[in-house]
Amino acid sequence: MRKLLVVTSVVVTGLIFGCARRTVATKRTENMAENVGAAKSEALPETAVDDNTLRAKLARYVQINIPFDRSKFGKSDLDAVDLLVKASRVLDNLFWLQASDTGPRLRKQLANPVGEHEKLLAHYLAINYGPYDRLDGMLPFMKIPPKPAGASFYPVDMTKDEFKAWIEKHEKDRDAFRSCFTVIRRKNDALVAIPYSSFYGLRLTKAADYLTRAAEQLKNKSLARFLRSRAKAFLSNDYVQSDIDWMDVEGSDIEVTIGPYEVYEDGLFNYKAAFESFITRRDPIQSQKLSRVADYLTEMEKNLPIPEEHKNYDRGRSSPIVVVDLIYSAGDTRAGVQTIAFNLPNDEKVRKLKGSKKVMLKNIARAKFDSILMPIASRVLDSGQYAKVTFDAYFNHTLMHEVSHGLGPGLIVQGGEKVPVNIALGELYSTIEEAKADVLGVYNTLFLISKGALPEKLREQTLVSYLAGSFRSVRFGAHEAHGRANLLIFNYLVAKGAFRYDSKTRRYAVDLSAAPDSFAALAHDLLMLQAQGDYPGTQAFVKKYACFDKRMQSMLDTLHEVPVDIEPIFEAERSSGL
Repeated sequence: MRKLLVVTSVVVTGLIFGCARRTVATKRTENMAENVGAAKSEALPETAVDDNTLRAKLARYVQINIPFDRSKFGKSDLDAVDLLVKASRVLDNLFWLQASDTGPRLRKQLANPVGEHEKLLAHYLAINYGPYDRLDGMLPFMKIPPKPAGASFYPVDMTKDEFKAWIEKHEKDRDAFRSCFTVIRRKNDALVAIPYSSFYGLRLTKAADYLTRAAEQLKNKSLARFLRSRAKAFLSNDYVQSDIDWMDVEGSDIEVTIGPYEVYEDGLFNYKAAFESFITRRDPIQSQKLSRVADYLTEMEKNLPIPEEHKNYDRGRSSPIVVVDLIYSAGDTRAGVQTIAFNLPNDEKVRKLKGSKKVMLKNIARAKFDSILMPIASRVLDSGQYAKVTFDAYFNHTLMHEVSHGLGPGLIVQGGEKVPVNIALGELYSTIEEAKADVLGVYNTLFLISKGALPEKLREQTLVSYLAGSFRSVRFGAHEAHGRANLLIFNYLVAKGAFRYDSKTRRYAVDLSAAPDSFAALAHDLLMLQAQGDYPGTQAFVKKYACFDKRMQSMLDTLHEVPVDIEPIFEAERSSGL
């Protein structure tokens, strides 16, 4: 799941929920980002790999055409989609600035590549949104310094200790510094938090204009209301109302998710949200088929394998499930591994009021299943279980993963105050949250089968398809939240005997009798780390299980001809004249 995504929150006035309002700004700091990458031309750094290696790296992504059938839309909706694509392109360029200071400069230098080497380099730079390999621990593939852990959200020379010391001494800055929607910069001898609305002001003003114009084209009032609300949020830095309006979109053929969401790019604290966009077309029939899962949210919470005091019944239980086909994506979600589903918003205040929406990108999931998961399954699974790998089980687990993001601890008491779990666990949160959602995805599927809400045939299919999918996800790397989460899960389940290796066939199989209890045990351990906000315990847990051993690495070596992920080629981009 690049990303099955989602772990950010939004602004809440007066109380920090992962993100907080920041109103201070000065004319001297406004639009500082507009000058990033604008330095005069300089010599292109040498590449750290040869052209054959670059070709091999590119081969890890299989190009998939993403069609855009304009005949399925009326003229007003088509005009709106074209404007939404243009808004998305603005955010796409903005994400380049967020990902690193180096990427935009190199992108300008390689805008008109000459010769095979520069073309290869420009292509791989574009896939990674910078010169750091997202499938290789963010190591630079050019001869430049390593990528800063905090991307460009913080001063390059700022340490975690310096950040923490500052907010300990300046309590009034705490919410602004932890906000998802500020960048941290130095001003003389001080650290300051600058709102996105100021720092990226020119670009966000342009994106807001496109959203407003798109809203004017739409007949669906709820979608138009969200677009206008999100346009205002770009300029005010307050995203609460627009998240509420996004939850209330209904009856529209077009489903739009656009703004700052994911915090994965912030490897320093997992605080800062990166910009991204999904422009999609709803599939109402498939959405209706999956909607019955939402009726069991309270029962799933009650069934969590943790003490009652740690369960969370306070979140809003509105849980729309929307199956869509992706038309266009941009920004963070398009960098490296592609998203197949997401669950938003993550702000606990909004969740308490409205619940959360699960969006499933069916055409992207199908592309990954056919071109990546099935070839992997044929190489790693016991031949007797291979036939149990099905798209229905894979897609259903994707749904249950997203549903499970909304279950379990949200706000916990720590140091006498209520804090979100993501603040308590810091940079480890993304890994534990993705692991929790994956494990609960299986755990809750088995629960719904026992309730008769899902067919019995999914029991074995889910367990076997998940094992095969583990090998797909760990190839994202131990540095990446989803890859690290799946590595942790895999090693834990091997230790519990749920996944067994046959040294004769050199393949894995699910022990169908041991697996259910093993998933329940892991669900308990992950949920309790969150419920207790146990940073040292989480650190030790990740260190113990999120590691490659020789057997796993040997198995992965047999998959070198199978793509790691897809590179989408969007017809909507060409048809919009971009």
